[in-house]
This record gives sequence, structure tokens and C-alpha cells, in this order.
Amino acid sequence: MTRSIPTAALCATLCFLPACGNQSAGTGQHAAHADGHHHDHAEGIQGVTHAICVLSATEGNAVAGWIRFEQTDAGVRVTAEVDGLTPGKHGFHVHMFGDLSAADGTATGGHFDPHGVDHGLPGMHDDHAHVGGHAGDLGNLDADDTGHASYDVTYADLHLNGPESIVGRSIIVHRDEDLGADHQPTGNAGPRIAQGVIGIDAAPE
Repeated sequence: MTRSIPTAALCATLCFLPACGNQSAGTGQHAAHADGHHHDHAEGIQGVTHAICVLSATEGNAVAGWIRFEQTDAGVRVTAEVDGLTPGKHGFHVHMFGDLSAADGTATGGHFDPHGVDHGLPGMHDDHAHVGGHAGDLGNLDADDTGHASYDVTYADLHLNGPESIVGRSIIVHRDEDLGADHQPTGNAGPRIAQGVIGIDAAPE
């Protein structure tokens, strides 16, 4: 079954893109650090309760879909509906830059990692889900035989506001499974097959 991307959500993301700055000017610098750790972060983002990432395929791929982020009392709820995947698991992560200028997705830089720690898979602690080692380690999408993946996890330590906000950064979906901490620095998840900027979304009425 074909799933359409909500028009309003797409517009919200597109309207946010100019705030990400001059993408083409920084492409080379971003690509040079595609597999490294990064320690700088956004400042002063406040009051965001909903965000969305509309995915587009990188060159030679056919992935499409969306990932939504909602601030709740328990943390940030992450939901996703993604199509065009091969059956099985696909690593997906928050990456450092909201720069989609590279056809292969490398201008988005490496994983969002404000604390300079090792990569890992999400886990449970004190009955709450927590991201992996990096602040952007979201684990895997698990696609069915039709290539569709759904996702719904609430993370206690993912942030839409403050110095570790993910707004303005990007989501990358990878070709292969994220194998976790035994495979540094990125889980051996393979090439980037989809990318999108995380933009501010309107709260549902």
C-alpha cells in the first residue's frame, strides 16, 4: 500500500530549510568529517514541541517517508513510516548537519555526538528507553517484506530544545543494519540511502 506524505508536514519542513544556512558553501567541510565525532551544537532553541523529517532518497535509491518527533512528559516520542527499503533492518541516526547538498548524503556529516562518546544501540534504563552512545543513535528501522518500516519509541534523553536540540540537524537511513558498539564508529551500517532535515512542525489541532 502506498503511503503519502502529509502536505502540511512537507511544507513545514521546506519552510524550515532556509534557517539551516548556506549549505553549498560548507559541503566540503561537512563531508570531510562524515565518519568522525562532533562536539559543537545548536544554541538557544526553545519552545519546540513537534518536529518532522521528510526523507528523500540518495542517488540510486528509492526510499521515501517521514519521521516525527513529539515532546511528551516522558521524553521525545519518535514515530516513523518509511517505504522503499529492502526487507530487514536498517540503521538510522541523527546526523550533525542539515545539509542535503551531496547526492550520497555525506554532507550531513557524522552522527550527532555532543559528548564525544562511542557509538551504541538504544537500550532501557529505569524503565525508560535511552538513545545509544551518540545522542543521535536511534537504532534500526525493521522493514517488512514489502519494504515498509514503522517505528514508535519514546526516548528520555533525546532533545528538541536546548544545547542538544536535534532541530536543524538531519536523519540518515543506512542500507544495512546498525550492529552497535562492537562496530565503531557508526555500527557498520553501510551507505546512506535516504536523508532529510529535521524541521519544526506544527502541533496537531
